[in-house]
Amino acid sequence: MTSEPGVENPMMMGQAARTRRQALGKTAWIAVWLLYLAGPVGRMLEPGISLAERIWGSLGLTLFVLAYFLLIFRHLWRKTTPLPTYGLLAVMLALSVTLSWILDASWLVLFIFTSVGSAVVLPWQQSRWSIPLITAVLLTIGASYPQIHGYYLFSYGLPALGSGFMMVGVQYLIRTTTELRAARQEVARLAANDERLRLARDLHDLLGHSLSLITLKSELAGRMLPDRPEDAARQVADIEQVSRQALVDVREAVTGYRRPRLAVELAGARAALRTAGITVTADPALEGEYRGLAADEEGVLAWALREAVTNVLRHSGAHRCELLLSEEWEADERRFLCLTVLDDGAGPPRAQHDGNGLSGLRERLGPVGGRLETGPAPRGRGFALRAYVPLGAAAPPGAPGSAPDSSPESVTGRAPDGPVEHGPPFPVAYPAPRHPTRTA
Repeated sequence: MTSEPGVENPMMMGQAARTRRQALGKTAWIAVWLLYLAGPVGRMLEPGISLAERIWGSLGLTLFVLAYFLLIFRHLWRKTTPLPTYGLLAVMLALSVTLSWILDASWLVLFIFTSVGSAVVLPWQQSRWSIPLITAVLLTIGASYPQIHGYYLFSYGLPALGSGFMMVGVQYLIRTTTELRAARQEVARLAANDERLRLARDLHDLLGHSLSLITLKSELAGRMLPDRPEDAARQVADIEQVSRQALVDVREAVTGYRRPRLAVELAGARAALRTAGITVTADPALEGEYRGLAADEEGVLAWALREAVTNVLRHSGAHRCELLLSEEWEADERRFLCLTVLDDGAGPPRAQHDGNGLSGLRERLGPVGGRLETGPAPRGRGFALRAYVPLGAAAPPGAPGSAPDSSPESVTGRAPDGPVEHGPPFPVAYPAPRHPTRTA
């Protein structure tokens, strides 16, 4: 099984925070770096430190942390201009030099923050020089303290140099991830446009000849009607036959476009779960063609995947979701394909009966010979949904999600009284995640 790239990171690498949870996650990771300031803070709390040293140290440290947060947060959530960015970076460097030179060697740790800050906000052409320069200044000031031997000086210089260049790599990864996400969106947009163009071409090819023939025969029937009503009636009969056949052709074409597909549904599910901050792990079999799986059975499984993901988003409060596809044999030697959706959320429904969503899903599975099983997840926490469909058997006529009867005898030649249910066209709009009790 494979995990969707980028899904494991709840902070959405390369994107601005979309929810309060993501914003808190970004803030927490940035604040982790402040643990390195334990040395200067502890030094100021030691006995024997003068009041003036504590005041200047506290003031300088406060200004440094403020500049650090402004620099990082402006880069993550806003488009920055070079002047404020360089100004904040200069303030951090000046405070690092001043505090470490005037006070003591424990303040050398500020150079690590300055090195990381330069890697975050400066382009590679500049940061590749600024990081070694900042490290050199650190080593120069540190060498002026006789109590700092080579090992201790190295313990400051290596983090400054290594953390800076490591952050350069992280920034490159963020840019690559952002570009990849944009490329995927562009590919999806182009694919949707291609589908629309293909549908337009197919409808033109299907209806162009039929409508031209209907127009011609209608004009001919109108001319024959006063003097030759029998010939006009034959023309009207021909018009009816052509219209019915055109309706059959259009229904066959549109059914192929609207039938849900597992691979397409999986893409929508991944995007919806990723947006909600839920880690998704998907079986690679969901993305390919499964031998022996008829189109109607695949359509029903796609509906099951959609309903399961909707439940995870609306009711579970889950952090992880697992999508599996497996082949199973029954006691009567029949083969079934099982779609399993597991989450680590609130568990099974409290109500003793299924909601409308799961009940409707059972009704879809029944006519194709499938079944639905729901209950607690195997690990004891969460919810499990399993949808079974038979392999190697076509769906009986009239099954939900199956193609309509396209024989000319079954076509009435007029629009049906109610909407024909084929499912909405893709992409599917999944609901926003909520966290009440699961009711499906």
